[in-house]
Amino acid sequence: MAPGPAGRTPVFERRTTAAGGGGAGGGGGAAEKVVALTFDADMTADQGPRAASGERFDNPELVALLRRLKVPSTVFMTGRWAEEYPAQAKAIGADPLFEVANHSYSHHAFSSPCYGLPVVGKNAMTRDVERAFTAFRKAGVQNVVPYFRFPGGCYDDTALRALAPANVTAVQWDVVSGDAFATDADAVARQVLDGVRPGSLVVMHCTRSAAPATEAAVRRIVPELRERGYRFVKVSELMEGGS
Repeated sequence: MAPGPAGRTPVFERRTTAAGGGGAGGGGGAAEKVVALTFDADMTADQGPRAASGERFDNPELVALLRRLKVPSTVFMTGRWAEEYPAQAKAIGADPLFEVANHSYSHHAFSSPCYGLPVVGKNAMTRDVERAFTAFRKAGVQNVVPYFRFPGGCYDDTALRALAPANVTAVQWDVVSGDAFATDADAVARQVLDGVRPGSLVVMHCTRSAAPATEAAVRRIVPELRERGYRFVKVSELMEGGS
């Protein structure tokens, strides 16, 4: 996407263009029933000791399920996660079903308050994003796209201006799955199924310790949305038709 006003980082939330084109002379048309499931692979810069003691910030069973169900997905990965799980990061990036986007290196907040996260200074924001891309390269991650998700989804005008040199598009969402720290998979599935509209972008998580119900929720979400006529796409495809 082109930079926003005054060079700010552009922000994408969902596709709003109708199928068949909605511009001048396009004739409009019904909105295409596409939806993007996105998964945040969260790990903060200071969680190494917790990982070393056995806490799992990955979710290989979820990734395997997405493969079995053939669900194209975008994984927003922190640089720290790629360092902790380099083999998994490389395998996700090598699979054409997935694309890997940037979720910062540290998973610290880019504006405050933001769920109690430590805050990245304005002058360090671009460096933090670039450090994550460097971690992806070191892990051999392919299919990396120039998208960025703010930790916690928290941002302000200062952050959008500070990140402009990184040449990324910030990707938010219009459907909150509620899977973070949830234990009721059916409740997560209902929240997604109730919220999805044509062109929706759903935020979920790929971390067992922080989102233990996600895999079970996806088992219900995917077939039900397909039964409704939805097609799953990556963010890159969703963005191609967005306005």
